[in-house]
Amino acid sequence: MVTNKIKKLEAARAEVSKLEQAIATERAKELAALPAQYGFDSVAAFIKAVKAAAGGKRSAGKTKSGTRRKRAIINDETKAKVKSLAAAGKTGAEIAETVGISIPSVQNIKKELGLTKARKK
Repeated sequence: MVTNKIKKLEAARAEVSKLEQAIATERAKELAALPAQYGFDSVAAFIKAVKAAAGGKRSAGKTKSGTRRKRAIINDETKAKVKSLAAAGKTGAEIAETVGISIPSVQNIKKELGLTKARKK
């Protein structure tokens, strides 16, 4: 009957809950033991080594030194530089590096100045 199935379902949910708690406890113990398994004295030293091993990955908006990038100021002078470099046949990446702005900013400026071609439908 339906009541028996409901009881079975509640028992299964209780079992799943117990398993989730057991997994969480075991995972926490295993994670706490990781630094010692790899020969580190502290969690902080282990984390520092993991970050260093991750290599070139950086947080968005930060420079290699870890400081936040300053927002580029796009004024008429910047737009004129982008226009002249685009006319000289430079790529968007080359323009961005030369002027010190992002590639999307270069695209936005080129679009504003009418230097991009419309997409074909």
